[in-house]
Amino acid sequence: MALRATIYKADLHIADNDRAYYASHSVTVARHPSETDERMMVRLLAFALYVDDSESLVFTKGLSETDEPDLWRLDLTGAITQWIETGLPDERRILKACGRANEVVVIAYGRNAQLWWDGVKSKLSRAQNLQVFCVDVEGTQALAALAARKMVLNINTTDATAWVSSEQGEASVMVSRLA
Repeated sequence: MALRATIYKADLHIADNDRAYYASHSVTVARHPSETDERMMVRLLAFALYVDDSESLVFTKGLSETDEPDLWRLDLTGAITQWIETGLPDERRILKACGRANEVVVIAYGRNAQLWWDGVKSKLSRAQNLQVFCVDVEGTQALAALAARKMVLNINTTDATAWVSSEQGEASVMVSRLA
């Protein structure tokens, strides 16, 4: 019998000073059995960094579905306007996403993020609709420590740094643009 996803609920209170976006969102995230707290929390951070008032940014099936990113934004016709991946995806997957979506965002994290980027950047140089960011290892590990089945996260973003606080503690995550 296959293991089932674990459901997490989060109330996000977002103050994004870089985009002048201030709002609260209640989200439900299904954590795949093979997913770490760190990856799930990076997905929540990606949501906070890209959500807007249109409410069209949604979590997908993620690891359970190979043809979907972690988050995407669809227009009213069902066309993919924004494709957001977290982790260190294969360059073929990214190029395929660039062909399917208007905008593709990759948020790389982990100890091997720079090594991954050095290996794929020349292959991805032709992708005009791609943005790649890297978040620092210490920040994502501190973010993982905030994971709980029911969370209230206060996320304040200024100058490419997200300060996240909850009842469990706080984390500071630096976001660096690679491409």
